[in-house]
Amino acid sequence: MAEKALSACLEKIPFMKIAEVRSEKGEAENRPDRVFRLTTSEGEKVLIAEVKNNGQPRLARGAVSQLLRYRNVYPGSYGVFIAPYISSASAEICRKEGIGYVDFAGNCFLSFDRVFISREGNPNPFTEKRVIRSLYYPKAARVLRVLLSEPERAWRIQELSKTAGVSLGQASNVKRLLEDREWIKRQENGVRLVKPEELLKEWADHYTFRKNEIREFYTLKNPADIEADLAEVCGQRAVDYALTGFSGAARLAPMVRYQRVMAYIGAGLEEVAVRLGLKEVTSGSNVTLMVPFDEGVFYGARLIDGVRIVSPIQVYLDLKGFRGRGEEAANAIFEEVLRPSW
Repeated sequence: MAEKALSACLEKIPFMKIAEVRSEKGEAENRPDRVFRLTTSEGEKVLIAEVKNNGQPRLARGAVSQLLRYRNVYPGSYGVFIAPYISSASAEICRKEGIGYVDFAGNCFLSFDRVFISREGNPNPFTEKRVIRSLYYPKAARVLRVLLSEPERAWRIQELSKTAGVSLGQASNVKRLLEDREWIKRQENGVRLVKPEELLKEWADHYTFRKNEIREFYTLKNPADIEADLAEVCGQRAVDYALTGFSGAARLAPMVRYQRVMAYIGAGLEEVAVRLGLKEVTSGSNVTLMVPFDEGVFYGARLIDGVRIVSPIQVYLDLKGFRGRGEEAANAIFEEVLRPSW
């Protein structure tokens, strides 16, 4: 695939073609993955390449470092990083160091001698479903909530796993995936999240509140009254609950206006609905109660005016899936609450 990707990048240059591809013998630390000998109208050009199965920034930075070192062994050569898909962050790392890149999606950047090729914008055909699933599945998401709640804090992995309520192995896996993206950095006292905005936005792209068990109801009461009653009933019955969505946003960013109550109910939803006098409906609802797909949604919940609210992180995620006003409310939470805290 590496040879094919580079050939596709060079195929429209009439005065250049790949004459040979080889793997060199010698010490591994001084040997690139591939050596391409090109014939040109001006003679021969050697391209040395590092090929990785992942184009995330950490691996790109490592490949660039290796290619710069190989230049001492292959003077006059041009270094190229090759991977299935190279993100914009990884591309920038290559460009800054004078290294080219090629990916299997058809994106490439080569700049040497009289050659300049730049192709951008081809989407990732390798959606990294397994990686995305690993980073945003419920147990891993617990770790993300902890990191996003205190991005300025450095965490030891044991402490992080305990706080998030996950195994040490799960916390370590999340750390590795975030390191690949260079969203966290190691410090003497642990690891610290350095790009919370990038993490939250990618998470929102792969998050849906519809993973929860959703029940829709109608009531004649106004939102403030039904929310106060909900807090009272859940308090009496020792039921875990927290407002989210528009109900949470209105308390975190008062400019948000709403007519729909949204809340998580940890258990006993049927009994709570009966005690509140709610009527279940298939359309025209103004109360949405959800049994959470994972108890991690309650992490960072707080009391505001006597009513429990999920964390701003969770409010943002739940609203982002609502088109129109939901997305507007999510953006208000981001700009007024989250970004200033970071």
